[in-house]
Amino acid sequence: MIGLLASVRDAAEARLAVAGGADIVDLKNPAAGALGALPPEVLRACVAAVAGRRPVSATVGDLPLDPARVAAAVDATAAMGVDIVKIGLFDGDLGGCLAALAPRTAAGLRLVAVLFADRRPDPDALDRLAAAGFVGAMLDTAGKTAGPLTRHRDAGFLRAFTARARRLGLMSGLAGSLRLADVAAAAAAGPDYLGFRGALCGDGGRAGALDPARLAAVRAAVQASNRATATAGAQCAAHSAWSAPTPSAPATST
Repeated sequence: MIGLLASVRDAAEARLAVAGGADIVDLKNPAAGALGALPPEVLRACVAAVAGRRPVSATVGDLPLDPARVAAAVDATAAMGVDIVKIGLFDGDLGGCLAALAPRTAAGLRLVAVLFADRRPDPDALDRLAAAGFVGAMLDTAGKTAGPLTRHRDAGFLRAFTARARRLGLMSGLAGSLRLADVAAAAAAGPDYLGFRGALCGDGGRAGALDPARLAAVRAAVQASNRATATAGAQCAAHSAWSAPTPSAPATST
């Protein structure tokens, strides 16, 4: 079943996300980029507001892949008590960052990497992430004004991404300016989570306030996709059972 990741910017929105049925509460500053980081005091307040009722993830900011800088940001974010730390695969030294972070994942830190559909994501990065001990990978968009994820990558690419992640034991997520109308298509790719910000907000877009009514609509659409998937699976299983040949009785000697 696909879960709903709701990105929030403060403790009040974190409480709304929990009340609205979000499966993961994701902490980010939408005014500071694709993966804008929130100040430490806001992170602590959000973690306190969620109070263990949902897993909490937090981004480290739109940082170049400088090993020392990324490792320091990861450590600082993890120290705020979040369950998952997210880093973006921007330009830089991916190998050096993975080497710097591998001891942290070995010690139990849960890291998720974010690849960007509008910046030529490297599918082989998933293998490297799994080898470095990451628990998941998301496909998102770096630019938030050029349309949703589904405009940048077709259904085949999205399915291949989630399938490869699954084979490697990585949790997968799809996000990137997804609208209510994009839920069914994104869900069809089979991710573990769908992530939203702008679709959950009012007229101000992703930089505006979380709107409980919009959150409820997105939650209902995700649940509808889950029900459709479950129904299709049951029908497929029933068809397989009815179409299977009836075993013939063993021959007996006379």
